[in-house]
Amino acid sequence: MAAAAARTQAYIVAAKRTPFGDLKASELGGLAGKAALATLPKETKVDSVIFGSVSQTDNSGAYVARHVGHYSGLPVTVPALTVNRLCGSGFQSVVNAVQEIQLGESNIVLTGGTENMSLSPYTLHGVRFGNTRYGVDQKLVDSLAAALIDQVPGGHPGAAPTPMGVTAENLAQKYGITREQCDAYALRSQQRWAAAQEAGAFNDEISPVELKGKKGTEVFSVDEHPRPTATPEALAKLPSVFIKQTGTVSAGNASGIGDGAAANVVASEAACQQWVFAPHYYSCLDLCILGTTFPNCIMGIGPVEAIKIALSRAGLKKDDIDLWDVNEAFAAQWLAVQKELELPDEISNVFGGAIALAHPLGASGARYVLPASLACSQPCPQPSETQQEIWGWGGMHWRWPRHCIGIGEGIVVWGVYRP
Repeated sequence: MAAAAARTQAYIVAAKRTPFGDLKASELGGLAGKAALATLPKETKVDSVIFGSVSQTDNSGAYVARHVGHYSGLPVTVPALTVNRLCGSGFQSVVNAVQEIQLGESNIVLTGGTENMSLSPYTLHGVRFGNTRYGVDQKLVDSLAAALIDQVPGGHPGAAPTPMGVTAENLAQKYGITREQCDAYALRSQQRWAAAQEAGAFNDEISPVELKGKKGTEVFSVDEHPRPTATPEALAKLPSVFIKQTGTVSAGNASGIGDGAAANVVASEAACQQWVFAPHYYSCLDLCILGTTFPNCIMGIGPVEAIKIALSRAGLKKDDIDLWDVNEAFAAQWLAVQKELELPDEISNVFGGAIALAHPLGASGARYVLPASLACSQPCPQPSETQQEIWGWGGMHWRWPRHCIGIGEGIVVWGVYRP
């Protein structure tokens, strides 16, 4: 791979999301996209739409990205692409956008992710072509539960299917992580979200959603899934889900099912100069890395190798990074990643994570990129000599969002603020 400094620069110039809660996926994506575009000059010309979505649960699921463009108010001449890299889909939308910019195909790309997990249907297979008899061999399948089970674990067809939660239990066993540690981390996630909410940390990123019901219009402006009043005692009472009695994973220390969308507008340097986007939004995306070296049975550890590869290619050390974000699919998974990389607690997931917020599969990666770009408006620390030597910039602010991906991948999309 070519050195990151030699690549065409790309920037996140606008970012918004809906609250995460129980809210059609394309409409949610359109709300986030429209809100993000509204922060830019009206004359801004978007060249492409790339949106991540995994379940594609509603009737228009096959057209998600295209419909997001429509709901965002973009002309029908703007092409659209839906991407699915499972939990990393929101990240992947940004990766694809940066690649389009580096290839000279686009200057401004509306990216993001959207998911409506609550609409996941129960399905009845084989009915369309008469492969079942009435009242015989008919079995409803929970499509959401089925999607969270790896049917080819470890890349070995014929092996016993492995639920994602079991991969977290495997990590807990491998790294000596206890149920008590998982519950303590889950409580930390809830408390950090609550403190961030109280401080207004999400005000700039959330665009309220209006829903019309029988009792009139209801406005949602706050994430619905968090449980800020959670206590250690309440968490301890919840049963383990995948391994009875002795397991570590419970409903309280795993990410929840949720709906939501997040959008990020990615632009080339030429577009930034043409449209004079607000400098404090610049989040330079210099490198996008994937690492996939761990077995599927411990899929949640994937970000570890991705981070090591990314740091090596960037010529950076772990201590050069100011803020770390890693998705909290399960507390055991997060703690395993933290232990493997020795991540400092005080600069990791500082606003909480998916255990508090929920994990709408296609949207989560885009949500992690979003605050990374907005946080770049904060004062920047003095860069190290290594940073200045490699990048030739001063006053940089590094943030590394990263994500484990179901059945054994990891993805990193990292940013640096350049004033």
